[in-house]
Amino acid sequence: MPDTVRPSLAGFFAGSNPMPPTHLGTRYDTSGNFLIEPGNTVVSHLVSGSPSEAVVLAVRDRMMAMPDADRLAFTPVSSLHMTLFQGIIEYRRRLPFWPRDVPLDTGIDAMTRLYLERLRGFEGAGPFNIKVVEIVPTGLTVAGATDEDVRIMRAWRDALVVPFGYRHPDHDGYVFHVTFAYQIQRLADDRAAAWQALFDESLALFGREAPVIEIKPPAFCAFRDMKHFEELLVLG
Repeated sequence: MPDTVRPSLAGFFAGSNPMPPTHLGTRYDTSGNFLIEPGNTVVSHLVSGSPSEAVVLAVRDRMMAMPDADRLAFTPVSSLHMTLFQGIIEYRRRLPFWPRDVPLDTGIDAMTRLYLERLRGFEGAGPFNIKVVEIVPTGLTVAGATDEDVRIMRAWRDALVVPFGYRHPDHDGYVFHVTFAYQIQRLADDRAAAWQALFDESLALFGREAPVIEIKPPAFCAFRDMKHFEELLVLG
């Protein structure tokens, strides 16, 4: 792999990471079909029809046009969101990813109803803006647009620990992202420079045309798979 390729991209290429993708076989299959994997979560969807969404979709289209994009399983445009706080999910029924006061065999729908009750009247930390800080084969890495936005997003996550009843090991270092796709197969090393060039050009495009990504207020959502996240309760 060329030395000019960012270290953060290494895990997406076969030479440096020959292991199968983590969620292959449970979240999606080798044909790119998304499988049933129910759960719930708190996300901010993109604002449909906004100028910044247009840039997001343009970058997504560029990625889909790459000759080896068939190694990626792309989610629908309607599903695009930034996860603010991870809820529970079918294939992660263990501590500390599940509340200690609820049996591990509780049904997903029952968990969603429980969280809806706990979140009634929940007051968030206020609105915030995000920006794109990096692009990788699976989508956008994002962060608070300003130091104040970073603080507000952290405050949201800290507050949501209480109703959800757990604190993930990566709670403080969680990397916010907007998922475009999941890897079916690692990319070939000789394609690294081409992908890096695409990402560099796309990041510059965000800087020029969408320095802030417009998102909706955080909402508690339920999902059956990665294709649709149904907003059940807008928070804050």
